[in-house]
Order: sequence, then structure tokens, then C-alpha cells
Amino acid sequence: MSEKYLSSLLSLYSVQQVRDAEVDAVRCGEISLYDLVERAALAASEQLQTLKPDSQSILILAGHGNNGADAYVTASMLIKAGRTVILQASAAHSPSEELLLAIACFENLGGKATLFCSDSIATAEVIVDGLLGTGAKGELSDELVAVISAVNRSDAWVLSLDVPSGIEPDTGISKQVAIDANMTLTFGAIKQGLLTSQARHFCGQLLLADIGLESFLPPSKVKRLISEDLPNIFLPRRRDSHKGNNGKVSVIGGDIGMSGAVRLASESCLRAGAGLVTVISRPEHHTVVCTTRPELMFWGCELVDMEVYLKLGWADVLVIGPGLGTTDWGYNLLKAVDLADKPSVIDADALNLLCHFPQSNKHWVLTPHPGEAGRLLGVSTAEIEKDRFKAVRSLHEKYGGVIVLKGAGTLIYDGYDCVVAPVGNPGLASGGCGDVLSGIIGALIAQGFSNMEAAYLAVVIHGDAADLAAKNGERGMLASDLMPYIHQLVNEI
Repeated sequence: MSEKYLSSLLSLYSVQQVRDAEVDAVRCGEISLYDLVERAALAASEQLQTLKPDSQSILILAGHGNNGADAYVTASMLIKAGRTVILQASAAHSPSEELLLAIACFENLGGKATLFCSDSIATAEVIVDGLLGTGAKGELSDELVAVISAVNRSDAWVLSLDVPSGIEPDTGISKQVAIDANMTLTFGAIKQGLLTSQARHFCGQLLLADIGLESFLPPSKVKRLISEDLPNIFLPRRRDSHKGNNGKVSVIGGDIGMSGAVRLASESCLRAGAGLVTVISRPEHHTVVCTTRPELMFWGCELVDMEVYLKLGWADVLVIGPGLGTTDWGYNLLKAVDLADKPSVIDADALNLLCHFPQSNKHWVLTPHPGEAGRLLGVSTAEIEKDRFKAVRSLHEKYGGVIVLKGAGTLIYDGYDCVVAPVGNPGLASGGCGDVLSGIIGALIAQGFSNMEAAYLAVVIHGDAADLAAKNGERGMLASDLMPYIHQLVNEI
């Protein structure tokens, strides 16, 4: 199911793949690079006229490269449509042929570019960001830092052309500063970095403009997944089904003082549809876990003995890590899970323990946040965030299985396909939310989904549940607030 299903999702591309498609399109002789500029500009001008029909004037900021050409041609089309346009740019250094043509067209219509002016930026109602495109390299100049900072201080509605200036389109990270856009209109194909990392904040609403590259783009193994892509995933259950048909999960964790994590993971496992869930935790946590959720079974574990192995053998799927701690107690439980050789979800402290005896296992799903990913790879969190696509590939190469690299625009990778899920909200940045996700993944594997399918479906359910839970605000949202919405979503999707 997974490969066939993923092939229907929206493809994401690297900058180089899009450039190669442009070259191939031109090589066919039916289109020129300037034609592509005109198509991009037409899409931008149409968006502006539709969304901002009453704006008295539009301020367009143009850079030196072909993104600047997009900006100049957009300005020309708006002038032809009778709109008042102010275009600001610095002197172009070694302008491309496309930029020279765009400037000539703009000037032939009576347009006159002026230098960047912070005062006019501060008072603008609508700003078009055509400063930097996909080819920008290195640090930003002091002039561009000042211009971008002025745009971000303004109250203007901002449209970025192709990418928000200052964002790396392959990774989603920001340079010193980046345009905080209300909308980004990207051309030809969606660049993979625009759906993850810092780009999720700076892009605003992300739209794709078709400029005729589709037939020249290669098959992509990087896909976007949102809930709208998931019709009829959860089929109605048979009328004669029973709890044993819906999967058995053992959730392992909760060292002394950390009962809450395993409690959250186990309830989310039930809410996502698992038939039976047993918690293996410290004996003193029995009352905390089962008094508030009597549907859970419980096994108190002081040491790993034959009874624990029986509980692991009973389960179809094992989830280990929430509140596990990093003492010998947690380490021995993790080794027992490894010996059980069953589909497993490895989260939280189980990941921190795994750092000390790294191994590869095709049966598990690892769910690190960037800090845990850094420890697993022996690098800093900053290094992980610098290129999340590289990080998720490195994690798979070292540990195998399915990797769920959590964060803004979670990445799910199985060594073949990479799914980018731009879901959820900052309310998830609170204790226990990761434990809830691990429980959902375990429940879906227990119900018959492959590890990869369970991982990317769970990420979307988790993110959408967070959006529903945040209806009263993201600040102060609790992990337990997601529970009723998980139940709702596994019956709606």
C-alpha cells in the first residue's frame, strides 16, 4: 500500500532538480528562460490583483538575479493592468540576460526603479519580495539585512516570489534574517525546504504556480502529506470484530517519578484504536495509571524477569521510552525489547539509551526530536537543524527502520521515501506531546499498517488533533487535550 499510496502525493524537489527541469524545458526549444520568467510574473500579478484589488500602490523589491527579473516583469504586468507600482532595487552586478530584458520592459512602460528606502517600506500597504531567489549563496549583505529587517518591521501584507528572501529552499533554514511573508508563491515545483524547519514560520501561506515544468521534473521520493491527502484510510470495522482483532500493545516506561509519560502514551494508543494495551512500569505507578484510565492493563516491573518477557511476547507491538529514564532499569527493559524482535516504537529515553549501543533494526520506528537526533548521531542540535533532510538520512543509515524526525515539518523516512508533514502547531512544544505520538504509532502498527504507514499517518493525526485542541489557544495546551481529537480523527479520516 505504502509505495502506491505515496506515489499520488504532492512531490517536493531540490533546487537543482528544478533548475535541471528548466534547462531541459529550454533545450526542447519550445520555451525560453524569459518565457518562464513571464509565466511566473503572470501568476504573481494575478494573485495580487485578486487578493489586493483595492491597494492604492504596490511596493516591489527587486534583487539582482532571476528573482529580480520576476519582480520587474510582475511590476510591468501590474502597470499594464492600471495599478500604481513603486519598484526599488540596488544597482545590478553582472545582470543576467533575463534581468536585462525585464528591466528594459519595465522602463519602456515608463517605470523607473529607485534605491531601497526604509521610509517607503515602513509605510507600504503591499510589498512584493523579489530580492533573493533559489540561487542565493552565503551571508546576506548589510544592505539586504537592512531591507529585510525594514520589511519585517512594517505592517505591510507581503508576497514572496518563489521563496522568502533569506530562506534556504533546500533545507528551510534562515540566513541572518528572512522575509516574514504572508504568502509565498513558488514557481514550477515546491522546494522541499519550504515545508520544514524555519521556513514553516516565514513562508506564510504557500502556493504553487504552474509555469510548465511538470513534464520535465523527475520522479521524486520526497512527498508532502497533509490530512486532505488521506481519504478513506480507516475503513469501518467488521460488525463481528473483537478486541483481539485490533491489536495488542505493550507500552514500557515510567521510571520512578515519571508515570505521566507512560500514562499519556498508553491512553493515546487506546484512543487511536488499539484493542488491548498493557503498561509495563514501576509497581508504584499502578494506581496513577489505572485509576484514571481503568481500560489499561498494568504490570509492575522491578526487574526484568520471565513475567516481563511473557508480557512482551503477548504483544503485537512494543512502545518503549516514555519516562523510561536512563538507569539500569530502563537499559535492561530496552535490551529485552530488542531480544523480543517485534515491531517496536523507540522514543524518548529509549533513544538516549540507544546512543550507548547503536545498532540497526529494520523492525523499529525511531521518533527523535532534534536534540535526541543529535545525540544519536553524535552532533549538535544545531547541526541537525542545519539540514533536516541530511539528518534523517544519516539516522536511517546508522539505525535502520523508519525514522520520524520531529519538529516544524516532521520528516518520516524509511530509506526509500521521505514524507514531509507540515502539520500541527507550536502548542505541541510542551511535555508529553511526543509520548502521545509514540502511542498513536504503536496503535496503528498493531492494527495492520506497515511501520512506514503507521508513522506518517500518526504524525498527521497527531498534528491535526493539536490543531483541534488549540481552538482556545496554543499557549497552555496540554498533551492530554489531544485525546478526544485522536479518537475523532481515526474515525473521520
